[in-house]
Amino acid sequence: MATFFGLLKRGNKSALAAALVNTLIAIIKFIGYLLTGNVAMFAEMMHTTGDAANQYFVYIGSALSKKAPTKRFPNGFGRLVNLVLLAAILVVAILAYETVREGYLHLIHPPGEATSGLWIILTVLGIGVVLEIGVLYKAMTEIAHETGLKARGIPLFFQSFTNLGRAKPATKLVFLEDLVATLGGIVAIIAVLISYYTPFHQAEGIASILIGLMMFYVVGNVFMQNAAGALGEIDEEMTAKIAAILLADSEVRDIEKLEVIKEGDHYHVEIEVEVDPTLTIAQADDIKDRLELQIRVLKGVSDVTIAFDEDDNIRHYQPPATPPE
Repeated sequence: MATFFGLLKRGNKSALAAALVNTLIAIIKFIGYLLTGNVAMFAEMMHTTGDAANQYFVYIGSALSKKAPTKRFPNGFGRLVNLVLLAAILVVAILAYETVREGYLHLIHPPGEATSGLWIILTVLGIGVVLEIGVLYKAMTEIAHETGLKARGIPLFFQSFTNLGRAKPATKLVFLEDLVATLGGIVAIIAVLISYYTPFHQAEGIASILIGLMMFYVVGNVFMQNAAGALGEIDEEMTAKIAAILLADSEVRDIEKLEVIKEGDHYHVEIEVEVDPTLTIAQADDIKDRLELQIRVLKGVSDVTIAFDEDDNIRHYQPPATPPE
């Protein structure tokens, strides 16, 4: 049990913060829905509940993925976070379906008059949007930390999108979910105002459907990313960085094999390089130690396996056209 709580301390902090905030928002929206019966409020309540449950899954999964390798699992538990995320998005998919369904029923059977309790609805949704923006900004700063961004403020918002693919799986999910949650809250507010001040009461049903579809977008995006991670995906950016290190070494004649497999937050590196066949075992061991030291300092690299082959005087490896940053 002590080991479990010790691992929890290493879980994704942005996921935990998002889960706690979304739990509070979900409770507030649930109370608002009970008081008003508003369908847009229902959609937002379902959305936020799904986000909170998902982010608790993400936090626990990211923590357990830090567990050290064992005899039974010598490659570690890095892919566990991907498996947990695949399970977690099933919750979001179910809630997304219910949200679209409720919106569709409201659309084909609109109420004869606007929902009462306008200021309760606007206050609850407004509080939700403000809190979601705070969580979204926390996720953006986490992306900046993980990818080495120096931007702050408005530039950070745009750079978070361009560098999202380099962030950790858990951070990506939190960012996408809270981006959709913020947009969903704004859509719900607009729909409530339209429904209250105009005869177009179907606006709330349309808003519910739009929020559900945005939730399905998160489901699809997260599924594709984590399915690849669970299978063991090659990381091209890290591969290019390691290739540059290898080719810069004077003793390395060529790269026979270079695989950098991303498992959760970690990289497993397998290398086979060609060297001068006249080298002694001691000289080859010195090369191995030197290369391994340079590669292990790269962020996220958990283990490195290096093998040697004799130089056949034929260049096999083609370095990337653009050198890594």
